[in-house]
Amino acid sequence: MFEGYSIVFAEDDLPVRVSLTQTLELAGLNAIPCRSAEEALPHISAGAQIIVISDVRLPGMDGRALLAHVQAVDASIPVILITAHGDVGMAVQAMRDGAYDFIEKPFAPERLIDTARRALDTRLLRGSAERLRSQLQQATGIEAALLGNSPAMQQLRRQILNLASTSADVMILGETGTGKELVARCLHDQSARRDRNFVAINCGGLPEALFESELFGHEPGSFTSAAKRRIGKIEHANGGTLLLDEIETMPIALQIKLLRVLQERRLERLGSNEELPINVRFVAASKADLRELGEQGKFRSDLYYRLNVATLRIPPLRERREDIPLLFQHFVAQACARYERSAPELSADGLRELMAHDWPGNVREIRNAADRFVLALDNLDSSALLQDVPPLNLARQMDVVEKALIEQALRRTQGKVPAAMELLGIAKKTLYDKLHRHGIDIDSFR
Repeated sequence: MFEGYSIVFAEDDLPVRVSLTQTLELAGLNAIPCRSAEEALPHISAGAQIIVISDVRLPGMDGRALLAHVQAVDASIPVILITAHGDVGMAVQAMRDGAYDFIEKPFAPERLIDTARRALDTRLLRGSAERLRSQLQQATGIEAALLGNSPAMQQLRRQILNLASTSADVMILGETGTGKELVARCLHDQSARRDRNFVAINCGGLPEALFESELFGHEPGSFTSAAKRRIGKIEHANGGTLLLDEIETMPIALQIKLLRVLQERRLERLGSNEELPINVRFVAASKADLRELGEQGKFRSDLYYRLNVATLRIPPLRERREDIPLLFQHFVAQACARYERSAPELSADGLRELMAHDWPGNVREIRNAADRFVLALDNLDSSALLQDVPPLNLARQMDVVEKALIEQALRRTQGKVPAAMELLGIAKKTLYDKLHRHGIDIDSFR
């Protein structure tokens, strides 16, 4: 779990140093024993994948001085101090000075191992956060607009770039909150139409009486309140891109007129007999199954087939959980800038909860959660939404995702192993091996 991470352990008492080093290594943790704080110094550098455990009372530089040195070099490196009985007041002050935790002698080996693992978890998350921030800062073009390293998002970006250079109309399908308008904007921005208008119209947000005028425009006197000429959305998008969002809500009568425009690439304003040539890329977006609606007579099948030349499907967030840390960190950074606040840290348990959540509102929901997190609101249902999500290296990320999915399956099945096996699609022995590796107590779900 902590491959590549080490524990720099400073202790001048030889028997204690040997014993505790063995304790840490038997627990699968890599320890670097040091006879003094001075001997530990060469192992401490900015960005080092380490934590530091030090006795407070050392000859020469003591544990508190070592803490101050670590803070000056890299404040994100956790430091655990081992104190003698009676030094608790001093240890509390050291925590205020930046120490991660302190352990009072005498202590059980399990206490040292547990504290060290928590500190390593924190170090891993903090170190990964810096890499994610760097990744976000370096992202450009479509990668900066459509975030995500999952195979599904990489494929979506490739499809957009492939279609951008064509004039083909495009259908964008995706659940609420997946970013359909953002995908349409990327398609426009990557095309030769980028210098002309990108026009978005929400078909579900317009009264039916105004829809035709809004879409096609009108001439003066074409109806009672038409005092002057109005340029419609289609004409305004000439040379550019028109997004018809929630197209499934468009009235049937207007679907017929839109189909004619799509076929002939000409339109007439209301009250006019003049046909105007148009050069518009039409992008239709929907969260519904338009083919099924067509079979039910609620959407014109001929319009569906005319629009469905090229289709872009946006995966819901629950199908690309590996992108959750990146997205959450991105929205946290935006919220911090907007509200002029700094972001707190994420715990490992918080991240597991965050990644186990199904996010029915998709990207819109996770952006909202990031805002609430930065504002430190205390009325949230999930502890995960109270904490920041830095990124993880690949191995740790896969561990976190796997554990979260197993825990989610156990919650859904109330800890019933056969049902969880079926839900996860794995064998009994495989499930028990993973339960042991992740330290999951199956009884806690019953």
